Amino acid sequence: MKSTLLSLLLTLTATFSYSQQNLYFPPLTGSNWDTLSPESLGWCTENIPALYDYLASENSKAFIVLKDGKIVLEEYFDTFTRDSFWYWASAGKTLTAFLTGIAQEEGHLSLSDMTSTYLGPGWTSSPTDKENLITIRHQLTMTSGLDDGVVDPYCTLPSCLQYIADAGTRWSYHNAPYTLLDDVIADATGQNFSLYFNSRLRNKIGMNGLWLPQGYNNVYFSNARSMARFGLLTLNHGVWAGDTILHDQQYFTDMVNTSQNLNKSYGYLWWLNGKESFMVPGLQFVFNGKLLPNAPNDNIAAMGKNGQFVNVTPSQNLVMIRMGNAPDNSLISYLLNDGIWQRLNEVICTATATNELPEAGMGFRIYPTPLPKPFTSNSTTNRRLFRCSYSALPDN
Repeated sequence: MKSTLLSLLLTLTATFSYSQQNLYFPPLTGSNWDTLSPESLGWCTENIPALYDYLASENSKAFIVLKDGKIVLEEYFDTFTRDSFWYWASAGKTLTAFLTGIAQEEGHLSLSDMTSTYLGPGWTSSPTDKENLITIRHQLTMTSGLDDGVVDPYCTLPSCLQYIADAGTRWSYHNAPYTLLDDVIADATGQNFSLYFNSRLRNKIGMNGLWLPQGYNNVYFSNARSMARFGLLTLNHGVWAGDTILHDQQYFTDMVNTSQNLNKSYGYLWWLNGKESFMVPGLQFVFNGKLLPNAPNDNIAAMGKNGQFVNVTPSQNLVMIRMGNAPDNSLISYLLNDGIWQRLNEVICTATATNELPEAGMGFRIYPTPLPKPFTSNSTTNRRLFRCSYSALPDN
């Protein structure tokens, strides 16, 4: 038994090492990027038109799939081109998460630091003892305890940041505390946030793009290939062609795994698949099952408004990028992401996930739950109400 387990462990280790060593990285400058044909991978190319038709019908602008770092699929829609810029929306949260790890590695901050250390006392309208409970880790994990039900959940003014629960006891997708991470990093490093980002991350992996203020939000804009570059960096655990961008592998591991016990499908601003349950923005429900039924269990995703996606799947050495609009205008458009995965699986021709969708039998529970047991709703009406209330909420 021991020898069998040891053999399996060695096989998995060898497979991981092989896959990481054989990743391709495009040059930092220029437009050259090696490709792989889907035919050479044994993919079902006859299903590619159906995938592209679905993407077009869902108002997509750009779509890229990397295998081993090389481009297998790349498609642009309508007037959008390889050089066109588009917003990342909340998918850009993962850029901030990565940069926070670098700032901690360089000794500028610690995740256990009180946020008020950098933003000053009174950055919220919470009582001082409650405000002092909030740390950088709570900002990264969406557990600040600040009320996301205020009139403007993007507002970063102290009057908008109101206490509702002790930090760490409530998960809610609240943009304002996240946005203030930019100011935390700027104060901790003594540098302009954008300049620090460019020098520590963007320029080192050949990305283009820039951060632009959008109301209270700070939103990243770039072309689709820059998104793919960041996905490839994440696939390789923060190392770009031998240049280690993030040395702290413990931070990286924590970033892409469950970060708290409230929403099992959330890391440090990354969405995680394959977990036993998940929560979504705007609702205090815990839904049973995994977030993306058609995606591989180890898939992690950066997801933003109108379907801005960076999907990273280590088991397949795969990165999948989508930019565009979404017909439902939902916060993270996870149903759209799952729909893309369903059709991409038909192209890849391998069973990467089950075909179970979150329809009949989908269980959910109110969190914090006032009921003695979780309850289940099989009602089509309830499912429609959930989707309508979910898609009507704003996001950056």
